[in-house]
Amino acid sequence: MSSSVQVVWFKRDLRIQDHEPLKRAALRGHVLPLYVVEPALWNQSDFSARQYAFLQECLEGFREDLALQGQPLIVRVGAVTDVLTRLSQQASIAGLWSHEETGNDWTYQRDKQVADWCRRNGIVWTECRQTGVIRRLKSRDGWANRWDTFMAIEPIETPCLKPLSAIDPGHVPAASEIGLAPDPCKGRQIGGRKASLDTLESFFFKRGKPYRAAMATPVKAFDACSRISPHLAFGTLSMREVAQATWERQRDLKHSNEPGKSKWHGAMRSFSGRLHWHCHFMQKLEDEPRLEFDNLHRAYDGLRSREPDETRLRAWQNGETGLPFVDACMRALQHTGWMNFRMRAMLMAVASYHLWLDWRAPGLHLARLFTDYEPGIHWPQVQMQSGTTGINTIRIYNPVKQGQDQDPDGDFVRRWVPELTSIDPNFVHEPWKADNASQVLGKTYPFPVVDHLSAAKEAREKVWAVRKGHAFRGKAADIQSKHGSRRSGIPMRGQSASRLNARRKDPRQSDLFGEDT
Repeated sequence: MSSSVQVVWFKRDLRIQDHEPLKRAALRGHVLPLYVVEPALWNQSDFSARQYAFLQECLEGFREDLALQGQPLIVRVGAVTDVLTRLSQQASIAGLWSHEETGNDWTYQRDKQVADWCRRNGIVWTECRQTGVIRRLKSRDGWANRWDTFMAIEPIETPCLKPLSAIDPGHVPAASEIGLAPDPCKGRQIGGRKASLDTLESFFFKRGKPYRAAMATPVKAFDACSRISPHLAFGTLSMREVAQATWERQRDLKHSNEPGKSKWHGAMRSFSGRLHWHCHFMQKLEDEPRLEFDNLHRAYDGLRSREPDETRLRAWQNGETGLPFVDACMRALQHTGWMNFRMRAMLMAVASYHLWLDWRAPGLHLARLFTDYEPGIHWPQVQMQSGTTGINTIRIYNPVKQGQDQDPDGDFVRRWVPELTSIDPNFVHEPWKADNASQVLGKTYPFPVVDHLSAAKEAREKVWAVRKGHAFRGKAADIQSKHGSRRSGIPMRGQSASRLNARRKDPRQSDLFGEDT
């Protein structure tokens, strides 16, 4: 190996395209491209073997791409500081390079340990921005403009690498080798750069036309949504690549005569807004890491028991609540590792309101099921759907009405809850009303664990009771100033209504998305 190397530490940025740390390191000498499989990370309660299987596929193609540039990926297993120590005994580490990461608390603490190791060993660690998230952000004002400016920068050119000799590339361990329990997910998306590009292209030119309307219903969303979220989470695509490809598609549509042009316009406009939405929520966790553990508005502390009702929790986790549309969504998620946003929100809301479960245990369960688990989006959303942020509208989804609206023919329910096959299709969302309910409920399919209407009423009264009082509103204004969308219409601390309205009329000062997507 070269006597001096620049170590590029890849985390959730598994690509050679638009990769600033890789480019900058290559300008300074020999590059050692490093990925560290961290068993302690993968055994955290929010990670799972289905996510690791996606990672393995990403690493396989990524290693080949790096090899074509001159130097294959080096894979090591263990704690990052231990790996760096061993590498420093083989060659002098002239610098450490990586992208900034907004991950869970474990990765935050890990990064602090790496920073300390670098200081003790006299090594400069350079972290580069990867998304619209801004570290040490002082104010949300103008955030959307800064997002647009960053995404408009020309993508970073892929460098050629000088080969390193006499270094074992290492192997990617199996899930069982790092202590992960089996987690079959037969309908899971495939990882890797090629899959990400194919997925994005098919969305832009084949699947995406009905996106705007179809994103709400799981009957259509699996095909009509972009499905690039796991690729963004693992970094096989950069957000800048996706943003610029979206803008290019929008420009091309202006001059095209393809059928359904107006629907395509609407789809791309909505999709562009959700790219902002992606980073908007990640910024919340970046600015307030305690969101992973504590209620954002502390007035909700003690509202629900931290110890969940295990019977209700298991029923919800297993898709056996007796609420057909809820159970169908959970079972589909178990099988595919993905679910559309509205149904994710409904699953979390039912757990929080109807089943009255504290958000932490349901949030961890969903995190493990999502192949596209992104901590910066997940935990703010979990709290938003549980009503503990203090600034978002309380949305208590009616699980029966959601089924009737989003799956009017019952096709989705019958696919994922086959126990209801014999129930009259007119009652598939309320099987307890069917003439033959006694032949099914309590035998092949459970009775509802709660009366959803009375449970919702009770939850609404409890949550809104917390919101009364001047002290609550004052803290909510502080939270809005720090975390809220500038289009939300909620006045911030010290901001007059006239000033807020003036800001909302100026498109340069507004985010391009709403919080209810």
